[in-house]
Amino acid sequence: MSISKKEIRKILGRKMGQLNDVIADIDQMLLRMDTEYFRVAIFGSARIEPESDDYKLVYDIAYHLALRGVDVVTGGGPGLMQAASKGAQDGSEKSRSIGLAIVLPFEKGGANVHLDVKREHRRFSSRLDDFMRSSNAAIVTPGGIGTLLELMFTWQLIQAQHIPPRPIILLGPGGMWDELVAWLYKWPVKHNLISQDDMNHIRLCKSSKDVMSNLEAAITGFESRRKAKK
Repeated sequence: MSISKKEIRKILGRKMGQLNDVIADIDQMLLRMDTEYFRVAIFGSARIEPESDDYKLVYDIAYHLALRGVDVVTGGGPGLMQAASKGAQDGSEKSRSIGLAIVLPFEKGGANVHLDVKREHRRFSSRLDDFMRSSNAAIVTPGGIGTLLELMFTWQLIQAQHIPPRPIILLGPGGMWDELVAWLYKWPVKHNLISQDDMNHIRLCKSSKDVMSNLEAAITGFESRRKAKK
């Protein structure tokens, strides 16, 4: 008995729907799993060199996060991802530097060497989901399209209540994010496309001290909840 192409498409559509439901259920269960340490995802450009002020600042932030007992999650690559990974390793032997690497056909060299844990992805979509499962806050440093994608993906999932609320820190002593925030208020917020509640998830920071101060309440709350469960 032969099956028509139309029937095959229906079966495949149904199977894909079932598969998506299973993946969504697994995602939610992984999100609820406890980790021993608070984790911060640091997003940023692979193109920024170690001699730059941005590199040194990101290293310093990751270093102080590790001193505070926080795991640092990055894309595992060069540039500001490497700065964060190295800072995390240098700051503490207890906290971990976690890299979620992506396989790109036009780039060679792979992940940086400052990773305690490495997970490799072939698709940006699965990598973005892994970032969300693996972190309790996000620091968005200077970057391009990939960094903007990571910022907007995190923000969208919070807005849609697909992930628990978490701090999103825009780090930019040079003012990269100031104009974006000003534009958001000038257009989407003004025209009721983004609410003030949505904007409250975004925090602009210029220094390592400012970042640590903005994250302290979230870190302390995480630690208190863990102690209460023991």
